[in-house]
This record gives sequence, C-alpha cells and structure tokens, in this order.
Amino acid sequence: MRVLVIENYRSTPAGLVGVALREAGAEIDVRQAHLGASLPEDASKHDGVVVLGGEQNALADDASPWFPALLSLLRDFGARDRPVLGICLGAQLVARAWGGRNIIGRPVEFGWHAVWPAEEGKKDPVAAGLGTVSPVFHWHEDTFILPPGAVHLASSDVTANQAFRIGRAVYGFQFHFEADRSLVADWSVEFAPTIASYAPDWPERHPVDAERHGARADAVGLDLARRWVSLVKASASR
Repeated sequence: MRVLVIENYRSTPAGLVGVALREAGAEIDVRQAHLGASLPEDASKHDGVVVLGGEQNALADDASPWFPALLSLLRDFGARDRPVLGICLGAQLVARAWGGRNIIGRPVEFGWHAVWPAEEGKKDPVAAGLGTVSPVFHWHEDTFILPPGAVHLASSDVTANQAFRIGRAVYGFQFHFEADRSLVADWSVEFAPTIASYAPDWPERHPVDAERHGARADAVGLDLARRWVSLVKASASR
C-alpha cells in the first residue's frame, strides 16, 4: 500500500494520519510541493492521496503554482476510485477540483471547538467517528460551497461545511483532525505572531483548552485517520 502525502506549507506534517498509515504498514511518499517537489503525473503508482493544509488560500495559483496540476491529480485519483483526503486547505482544494466554490477571508475559526455529524455523516464510514459531537482543532478562515453531488458530513457553529464526501472515497475535512496536542503545541510556538493577531489570549487559553479537550480530540482524530486508511487498504487489496 503506497500513499502520496502532499505538503503545501512549512510545518504541516500528516500528524495522526501519518500514525495511522504507519500502523497499517503503508509506504508514505511525501512531496513538499511548497519547496518545489514535483507531483506525480497521475495516480497510477499510489493507492491514495492526502493533501494537507497551509496559510495560502485555495485560489492562490500565482503564489502556489503547483495548484492546477494538483487539482488534475486529485481528479485522477477520484476517477480511478482511489481514496482522497483533503484537510483544511486540502479540503478547499478538493472542493475546487470537483467544482465547489471557494469562499475567501471569513472570520478565523481557531482552537478546539465542537463539530457534529450531519445525518449522512452519522452513517458515513469515516465521519461516523465523530460520534454525536466531538471537540476538534480548527485553524482556518476560508471555506467553500459544496461541489455538485457532494454529501455533507459535518458542521460547526462557525462553519456549516466542515466535512464532505464525493463518491465512495473522496473526502474533505475542514478541521485539523490530524493535529494532536503535540502538533498544536509546535504550531503555537512557530506561528505565535500570526496566532496573536486573532487570538491574543492563546498563550493563557492553550494549556487550559488542551487539558479540557485535547485527549478526546486526539482519540477522535486517530479514529478518523484509521477509518480513512481502512478505505485505502480495501482499495489496495482489490
């Protein structure tokens, strides 16, 4: 089982998704597109693809010139019925690839906040891992209108479209379920000036919220990751 992982920005590892992939014995092919790494021409040599987050928006082709090729690559994975997972910016790119409308520059949703499944999400093989409601880590301002034919899977108070599925195994998750407490702590240091611009109380709030919500969010995140990886394993064995 070989899975392509595309990083679009510095310090955006696969986190808990990487944990689940390693548990499953996957070969992980990481491409740091933001550092100039090339993308595969098509999906033929990979059983699934993960597209991670970034500070840029999903329409920023000038600043991120690999985006058009990435959109085409994602559509090829979908056409071959090979699982796709987009997280945060990655979800916005998946939405764009399948004809959704990106909405840029909304108020920032940041920190651990509740997400709950839509009716379809409750029976979805991946999104059902949210249970009735779960705290998860958020860090975004952009969102999207669902692509035609997409199945709405989850919402939060601030963002209606927190998760969706296209077909059998193309997923977009706006929230950062891959980010466990360790990764959030790293981000809180590396990106402290950016965070301070919209969450100046984060240095005080972070340890309190991590204690209150972190363990549950980490468990849910790993469960969601394992559920998606199980789709890749099933596809690879066909």
